[in-house]
Amino acid sequence: MKKYLVLAGNIGAGKSTLVGLLCDRLGFSPYYEPVSENPYLEDFYADMKRWAFHSQAYFLTHRVIAHRALMDDPHSVVQDRSVYEDAEVFARNLYLQGNMTERDWSTYRELYNTVIGLLPPPDLVIYLRASVLTLRARIALRGRDFESAIPERYLEGLNGLYESWIEGFSLSPVVVVPGDRLDFVADSADLEAIVETVQNRLSDRQGSLFPDECGPKAQTSCLGSSDGGNRHRHSVRDVSGRFAIDPGHRQRGAEIDPSSPPDGSREENLLV
Repeated sequence: MKKYLVLAGNIGAGKSTLVGLLCDRLGFSPYYEPVSENPYLEDFYADMKRWAFHSQAYFLTHRVIAHRALMDDPHSVVQDRSVYEDAEVFARNLYLQGNMTERDWSTYRELYNTVIGLLPPPDLVIYLRASVLTLRARIALRGRDFESAIPERYLEGLNGLYESWIEGFSLSPVVVVPGDRLDFVADSADLEAIVETVQNRLSDRQGSLFPDECGPKAQTSCLGSSDGGNRHRHSVRDVSGRFAIDPGHRQRGAEIDPSSPPDGSREENLLV
């Protein structure tokens, strides 16, 4: 059965790289960000308040075209950034910074909400979480001059909006990948942990994991947490009673006894 995955994350998080690696391992087709040049960008950078709505409407239009194209693809796909992020992170950021008027923001939101109501949601969202320190290091590595001048404050603001969006996203299950800890390029074990978690979630969409560090989000799984020492403890609650993912990524998921008391805890503490 065809699957549709979204790889979400801030600028420099490593989305495109992970999309390629996941597609190689899973046999899926990659869908990278549209490369068409936004004809409003030059005007936008000269006068953001005047051209923010036009620029974002253009981005939204082409993101929807890409979304529609990948749905017509007969193969399973992984998309590099989604229509949801365009609106909930980047357009919202412009509005919060005062670069989009209340009237334009309201119109944009109405358009966006109409569009996503017509588009099929992904089977799984993989959110690549990374600190500003990690983002800047990866931005420097890829050596794009126009990205080197991105202020830390801007990246911090986008990170905050990403966290708010992922916390409230309910259209599909979410897997959170801690990009500061897992090096899926240099460490094959880290990549294997991500691939295995994705495969588990795709095989059982109803299995909801509740890691403490990820908040009370009903459809969110999370790889990795740290108590600040040399050992990592991750308490996860699996309401499906099927499995818990080992955050240390060196062991298989641990089975949970489905007969354990229904006291709201049903937790498995995993140490590595």
